[in-house]
Amino acid sequence: MILGLTGGIATGKSTVTGLLRERGIPVIDADAIAREVVEPGMPAYEAIVRHFGQEILQPKGHLDRKKLGEIVFSDEAQRQALNAIVHPEVRRVMREQAVEAEEAGAPIVFMDIPLLYESKLQHMVEKIVVVYVPEATQLERLIERDELDEAQARKRMNAQLPIDEKKEWADYVIDNQGSREETARQVDELLRKIKTELAT
Repeated sequence: MILGLTGGIATGKSTVTGLLRERGIPVIDADAIAREVVEPGMPAYEAIVRHFGQEILQPKGHLDRKKLGEIVFSDEAQRQALNAIVHPEVRRVMREQAVEAEEAGAPIVFMDIPLLYESKLQHMVEKIVVVYVPEATQLERLIERDELDEAQARKRMNAQLPIDEKKEWADYVIDNQGSREETARQVDELLRKIKTELAT
């Protein structure tokens, strides 16, 4: 079974992916793949250079993320152009990795997709797990983690769908307000549930 793992900024998704990996469950990381597909020599890299020109490159040929970021965050059409290049490639690699994991005998595979709902990628997974904390806790953790003021933190949170909406749509919820042990207990419970479903 392929499950989507998502949450909101600072809800503690990386804690959950760590716990899953410790239990030998394959986790396919959308963000890591998004970085890999834009490495020199990859098709998405070539397409980005064709579209945005050589000036977005560092001297050694890697993408200058800061320059590219400045272009796409100030121009919605350019942001969409970048996404149109990168996203299909990320999805292709994720599907490939999921098939490989299943062929290697993994009954459960997680796809870690931070913006699963925002990018409308529900079709890529069979069930969705949301890592949840209340919005107030999310705000507090984000301010502390990224050393932001409240306005900056809220702006980042507002760029995503509200965590309470995601919780409503989830097939499973992991409540990450407590200790790591408490979260680990929920992860074990979730894996037990899924294995039972697969067995029936």
